[in-house]
Amino acid sequence: MKGIVFNLLEEVVTDAHGEQVWDALLDATGLSGSYTSLGSYPDEHLEQLLQAAASALDTPPGEILRWFGKAAMPLLAKRYPSFFSAHRSARPFVLSVNSIIHPEVRKLYPGADVPFFDFSDEPDGTLLMGYRSPRKLCLLSLGFIEGAAAYYHESTTFEHLECMHRGDSCCQIKITFTPGGAR
Repeated sequence: MKGIVFNLLEEVVTDAHGEQVWDALLDATGLSGSYTSLGSYPDEHLEQLLQAAASALDTPPGEILRWFGKAAMPLLAKRYPSFFSAHRSARPFVLSVNSIIHPEVRKLYPGADVPFFDFSDEPDGTLLMGYRSPRKLCLLSLGFIEGAAAYYHESTTFEHLECMHRGDSCCQIKITFTPGGAR
């Protein structure tokens, strides 16, 4: 996993809970916390940090992961404003992930192993998103989508129809975007 993910995690934890909490997570895991944005690190480091946070906050790791994605989105909007300014709402932003965002991520962070998404419009106006990644970080993706929706003053609801954590071959998530969410 690229170090930028760990840099974002450190920043959102420090912003929300203080530097001492980040240090406590590192102490609990025995990790050094020295992550460079272009470096590559074992996926297990993220898993260890999530487990430590889950234990410290008495919160399931999936909720921590989703919160992380949502909290990281404003930081990403500041770092990469062109990804956001090209869209007027969250739906087209989300639809650009495979064709625009992930190719740029691979340029900025060589060797980045990004998930693959497929999308289809449902007759009821919702977006059906397929998620595939051996990392099984579907909840991080949901957090990112929630954060993007908040950026565009929208809200989202999700229906997780299939999930790799339940033994399915991929995740299938129905997403509803609603105007009027808070930033």
